[in-house]
Amino acid sequence: MNKISIIIPILNESKTIVSLLQYLIKNSSSTNISEIIVVDGGSKDESFKLVSDFNLLNDKVILMSSERGRATQMNLGKQKATGTILYFLHADSFPPNGFDQLIINEVKKGNLAGCFKMKFNHHHWWLKLASWLTKFKWRACRGGDQSQYITKELFKEIGGFNEHYMIYEDNLLINELYKRNLFKVIQKSIVTSARLYERKGIWALQYHFLTIYLKRWMGASAEDIYNYYKKHIAS
Repeated sequence: MNKISIIIPILNESKTIVSLLQYLIKNSSSTNISEIIVVDGGSKDESFKLVSDFNLLNDKVILMSSERGRATQMNLGKQKATGTILYFLHADSFPPNGFDQLIINEVKKGNLAGCFKMKFNHHHWWLKLASWLTKFKWRACRGGDQSQYITKELFKEIGGFNEHYMIYEDNLLINELYKRNLFKVIQKSIVTSARLYERKGIWALQYHFLTIYLKRWMGASAEDIYNYYKKHIAS
């Protein structure tokens, strides 16, 4: 029987993590979920305590500590996962009601990896257009905010996330899946926060994302890409 292990990497997510955990439990079937693994990368806010307290109320929520870096955090979460399907999710993204059964149904059909189409919680026309485009299977329309489901067996075959990358790790995994022609876009929307666009400015952030994409395409190292991210996006 297929069951899902949800893996959420966090870093200073005290504003959203409890709401997300409550949402995931409410909008899924407990029989489909093996556990929800939250992997903290060294939060300085109340994130760790909030998840630890939540675990006292629901032992399906597992809290782990990790070195900082989403790839490292998610790979560590996988080691604890007991489900046959891994579901990697950002702390500010809320999948559709019944997401668990939707994923299991696709795996039963032979669609071993994929994501949901996405909708930003913002009404700017560019973000609405970007959201609309995610319903297509085109590689350029993929990103980590759409979440990622993948069977544990396939994830192991690919080698997991590349831990040399502090960012862009999700795109590298997606590249491997597209090379194998193994990617399904489920036509239900995951709602993700536009908070970074609001903080940095929509056009400025889009420019920086494009620059990172081009840097990677032109052969920039993981360190170069991360340094650019720290200077222009994370600052």
